[in-house]
Amino acid sequence: MYAPATESLIKQAREIKEEELQRFCGRIFKLLHAKDVSGDTVDSLQRLSLIVSATKYARELPSDLVMKLQTVLRSSSCPEQLQVLSSSIIRESFPPSVHSLCSDLSQDSRTFSYVASVILAQAGNKEDVMPLCHHLLKSLESRLSDGQISKHALPILSKMITVYPEILTDDQVNLVSRKLVDWLRYASMQQGASMSSGGFFSGPRTRQPAPLTEVDGVVTGDFFTVLCVGQSYTEDQWMNMYTFSMIKNWLLTYDTDGTTNTESDDRSEVDSSVMSMVSATSSSSRLLPPKERLREKAFEYCQRLIEQSDRKALKKSDTELQKACIVESVSIMDIICGEDPSYVYRAFPCIKALYGRLHGDLAYARTLLPIAQFYLNHSETAAVDSEAVFCQLFSHCPAEQFNEPMLAFEFVQFCLLNASVLQDRVVNYRQSFPNILKFLAWNSSGLIAEYVELLPSLIAPDTAIELLHTILDLPCLAATLDLQQRSACYQTSDRTTWDQQGAKVAACLDAFRHPSYRGLFLYILRPEAGTGDTIDRLKMLHEILADMAESPRVVRCAQVVPVLLHVYFNTVTQKADEKMMNQLLLVLLERSSLLYNIKTFNVEVQKVFSTHLQALCKLHPPLIVDQSREILEFASSPANIYSKEDFYTHVVWVIGEYLSVSYDPRCTVELITSFCESLEAVLFEITQVRQSASPPSFSPRLITVLMTTLAKLATRSQDLIPRVSLCLSKMRTFARSGPVMACYSEEDTEEIITRAHELINLLKLPNVAQFVLAPSARGDGPRWHRDTNASLPQGMRAVSGLLHRHSSFLPT
Repeated sequence: MYAPATESLIKQAREIKEEELQRFCGRIFKLLHAKDVSGDTVDSLQRLSLIVSATKYARELPSDLVMKLQTVLRSSSCPEQLQVLSSSIIRESFPPSVHSLCSDLSQDSRTFSYVASVILAQAGNKEDVMPLCHHLLKSLESRLSDGQISKHALPILSKMITVYPEILTDDQVNLVSRKLVDWLRYASMQQGASMSSGGFFSGPRTRQPAPLTEVDGVVTGDFFTVLCVGQSYTEDQWMNMYTFSMIKNWLLTYDTDGTTNTESDDRSEVDSSVMSMVSATSSSSRLLPPKERLREKAFEYCQRLIEQSDRKALKKSDTELQKACIVESVSIMDIICGEDPSYVYRAFPCIKALYGRLHGDLAYARTLLPIAQFYLNHSETAAVDSEAVFCQLFSHCPAEQFNEPMLAFEFVQFCLLNASVLQDRVVNYRQSFPNILKFLAWNSSGLIAEYVELLPSLIAPDTAIELLHTILDLPCLAATLDLQQRSACYQTSDRTTWDQQGAKVAACLDAFRHPSYRGLFLYILRPEAGTGDTIDRLKMLHEILADMAESPRVVRCAQVVPVLLHVYFNTVTQKADEKMMNQLLLVLLERSSLLYNIKTFNVEVQKVFSTHLQALCKLHPPLIVDQSREILEFASSPANIYSKEDFYTHVVWVIGEYLSVSYDPRCTVELITSFCESLEAVLFEITQVRQSASPPSFSPRLITVLMTTLAKLATRSQDLIPRVSLCLSKMRTFARSGPVMACYSEEDTEEIITRAHELINLLKLPNVAQFVLAPSARGDGPRWHRDTNASLPQGMRAVSGLLHRHSSFLPT
């Protein structure tokens, strides 16, 4: 979301007319021909940049203006601000400028980088960037006079191989690999020369190069890395840093053929591993092929960075750099070990020591993710136990760092990337879903798409029901995490600060710290599954947290629950057995009344329940008989109509649809009679006509569904037809009563009367009524509608005649 002022500017840029745009471009063209660059020129270019980038399609600019912008872009004498603006405008405009810009790439380093960005943005295929590729490779081979082109070439090369990995030949890949090895491993160990003042009476003089230091101030004794500190850096040191920044992308793109291509096919795996280890550690590594030598030097570089990360940095910025280097180094070592398994045995001592040093420090929580990835990929190869690593990752990180958005995103991405492997090999992955969902509870709006994809991997048969309860309690978890965070920040003794949170929040904080409620909050904050599907005092928890229901974080969290419920039910119903189906139905009936009271939350969840209640019963119709006692108890209570009408209506519908001997032979006459009597009592109670009665607060739809269900049940036990017909005959009086007429529209009352009339007429012909209201389960098949030999089409025509208001077929 943008600020209102920004939104207004973007809207104006999108709505500018073509004629106005052309006039504006003509004005810019004149300004660019002026000798001096004015503020009006810069302002106009900024506006044009916004106009061309505000739409999804490229805006067509006058060709003379495009050519002038190209001239400005390629002119090293132009101010850099104009080059930046020209580059951004050309990238987003039409026609493309790729071929004209590729015709002359002999610019200085700064200009070349801007030109290359336009070429890469507008290139349509590999051939468009081939001149740029050749120029880059030539610049990497040569030492140009300005000494800067190579430094700018590496980021451009990295971007280019990401989009067009096949653009380099094998010889070119080997050439770049050799250059990367030199820059990565053999940078100078002295700081770059810097100019300093020679005093008041003398001019500037060049300082003698000083040695580089580590982050803790000690003079560097080993080769240069990005963690070496200096006041200024030499060109090869800059190339070292740029090389490290792109080495991961390079290895992922080109280091995929491994080291076994040069080995004989009949050599055993053990022999090849031993030979590879010997070759990798020998002093003759310079004789290795370029790819393998790059792999070796990159591995050594990463080991050195991990050693350097153990030093106590003097600056906070260096500490953050150490963390970033750990993440990148472990990731690169993971890639190298994936290409050559022999490196696994060299890497694990380093990785294990790193984990032992960092796992207890919350400040380094993000570094555990690449370490866990390394263990996941290679622990079986090295026969190393990884249980402790994943226990730490899933148990402690979400519980203690749930409020770190970057960790939350990277954690979920890790789970998504490895979901299938985690399900099969990491026991506590699925058991840790209460912890994993804490990231979603705290960062709901930013992670919903990721959790929609992740949720199916968290569903296991033994914890599926507990997971459903946990999803329903997600807003409670968000409120509890909020209270936990506030409680950790404010001491009870500091009552002034405590009360500044507001009276409602202060009351919730008091409850959070009260010993009587400790068990409730401990359950909601539990780190893993297995302590029970839910708790008995859930209603009490909702009352305690009632004052947090309007918290923005809680409201946002509540909005994602219906989405997750759809994903959950769609996944579970594909693999649920009969036992789980029964458990799910009981949860729907129970939790429809036990939801955190948040505005619209109950209604939205009950809509989801209604949808999937139908799906469950359609998949397994015997559910109605299996849970007949609980369903009858639910349907017999008129109070459920007023608190959850939509869900109640669907429960009544599935009773009428699936309570039949055709779906379950256990469906007895006594069972049908008990349901019919209960629903008749409910219909009678809610449709009583009294002069003092208030207008009905339920919809006409509920009345029609109740009437239809009673008629369906009556056709399955024909002894019930007289009492059901009598009940239906009273609907006209109800519909024409004053309170109902005042509440319902004419169409609604007419619908109730018409439905009652049709059902009464049908029940006069029990066999026809059974055919219409309780058709065969095979009626869904196309044959019953297309085959002229089937009875359904003819039956429908007969029924249409019977139900016609003035039909002579109806008995007197």
